[in-house]
Amino acid sequence: MERALAYVEEVRARSGQRLTVTHLVAKAAADALRRYPEANVILRWNRPWLRRRVGVCVLVVQPHHLGRVDLTTATVHDADRLSLQDFAAAMEERVQNVRHRRDAVIERGKRRSYRIPGLFMNAALDLLSFVWFTLNVDLAWVGMPRDPFGSVAVSNVGSLGLERAWLAMVPYTRVALYLAPGAVRDVPVVDGDSLVPGKGMTLSCTFDARLLDDELAARVLRHIGDALEDPESAWGPPEVPR
Repeated sequence: MERALAYVEEVRARSGQRLTVTHLVAKAAADALRRYPEANVILRWNRPWLRRRVGVCVLVVQPHHLGRVDLTTATVHDADRLSLQDFAAAMEERVQNVRHRRDAVIERGKRRSYRIPGLFMNAALDLLSFVWFTLNVDLAWVGMPRDPFGSVAVSNVGSLGLERAWLAMVPYTRVALYLAPGAVRDVPVVDGDSLVPGKGMTLSCTFDARLLDDELAARVLRHIGDALEDPESAWGPPEVPR
């Protein structure tokens, strides 16, 4: 992770833009799904269907003045078509809107979900998933976002001090790939004939084996790893804002 961390710092120094390891992992995942479109799939009618767009979502904690804490998602669609810095800016805007409850669609949907008794919540989510994804119906007219979870979900467990974690799959979201970047830590690195201090990170992955086999998942992860190990080759030198 030495080059990745240096790249993040250079972007911050040259542009003042907030860039994090989570942004790098999420953008690299989007690029990997563009390179391997067979991995950008959704289960519909018990069959794999190729998605037309690449969407990346990150999990966001929403603090509440009453003490209740919610966990929701911030999603950027067509992430593969954006530059790294444009993607990071779009994701940061989405995260801030969601975290501070400024997303009217999400908040309207959550208020409605609070009215559903807990006993019926699983059935309601299954029905919503069926309408959203199996029938492919746009529910914007009733205040529900379209494809709110995207193609891949990213949760930075490193912010919790964890080196690795395997995210549980959430069936109603129809997300086939979950990534959990862990904490960046000091590790021994081979440099020529010497063993020197370096930086390393574990990227944990959970995937739906009905849609992605081991070999395909490995190709996606290798692409992400290559981008993190050499970000300039993946995204070019940091841009100076116009």
